[in-house]
Amino acid sequence: MDVIIATYPLGQYMRAVVALGGNALLRRGEDLTAENQRKNVKIAAKALAPLVGKYQLVITHGNGPQVGLLSLQSAAYTDVKEYPLDVLGAQTEGMIGYMIEQELGNLLPVEVPFATILTMVEVDPEDPAFKNPTKPIGPIYEKDEAHKLAKENGWTIKSDGDKWRRSVPSPIPQRIFELRPIHWLLEKGTVVICAGGGGIPTMYQKDGNLKGVEVVIDKDRASALLASQLNARVLILATDADGVYLDWGTDKAHRLGTVTPEQMKQYSFESGSMGPKVEAACEFVNKTGERAVIGSLSELEKMISGEAGTQFVIR
Repeated sequence: MDVIIATYPLGQYMRAVVALGGNALLRRGEDLTAENQRKNVKIAAKALAPLVGKYQLVITHGNGPQVGLLSLQSAAYTDVKEYPLDVLGAQTEGMIGYMIEQELGNLLPVEVPFATILTMVEVDPEDPAFKNPTKPIGPIYEKDEAHKLAKENGWTIKSDGDKWRRSVPSPIPQRIFELRPIHWLLEKGTVVICAGGGGIPTMYQKDGNLKGVEVVIDKDRASALLASQLNARVLILATDADGVYLDWGTDKAHRLGTVTPEQMKQYSFESGSMGPKVEAACEFVNKTGERAVIGSLSELEKMISGEAGTQFVIR
């Protein structure tokens, strides 16, 4: 199961969604400076550029550290109430999209059009996740301060080592609101950057009005939903590993090559690491019958042609 047995040529008009993992914007251990983010976006752009013109390309990305930084900065300015998560998510979509557009533009002909779409994603207010907030966000606090802030703001707080952090729900994404303009832009040959950080979380109130909500949508799940609703032929979940490994961290570690969602049911993966990517890949393949790949950003072209990464298929 660790040998890739086929290649998958895609034509110019085939759609491909590439989800950039957090390492594409910030390496482990690096300070969250604009310079470090720019450096890593340049690396991602070099990997993405060869795909432009060969496929209708959609790029999504993570934003966890960036939202965390904005949350810290907002908390430090005590004259006004902290901005909500949906607003911070929108800010990071613009910032990261700007960097990706610019660095890709520095590598490609000036005629190539780019567009970053602020992307609202609907969640269900009845999602069970709202009863069990699991996603840690924002700064860490001492216990007394954390409990004080939780009481003042109605937060859920949970221990994080010997410190405390706010935790928010992570509901399943239901709908991409900007789907039509994304379609239109792709049909005109535009490279589209959208659904950053899982999208801006929104839900309908009882009066029918749409509002932002204090949750974090998993980026890989949102990318899988986007790819299926765009009729993409392939979903690439790019990370810093060259595929999905069994027995990771041991001398028995080995990479899975071509797998099916049914085969992956026998394995379990960490929820804070590879688990969401595997679930998203399986969901996309089961829903569409198309292909998903998990692998290294440096091997994008090989992943998309079926020669690298862990390939999820329906046999």
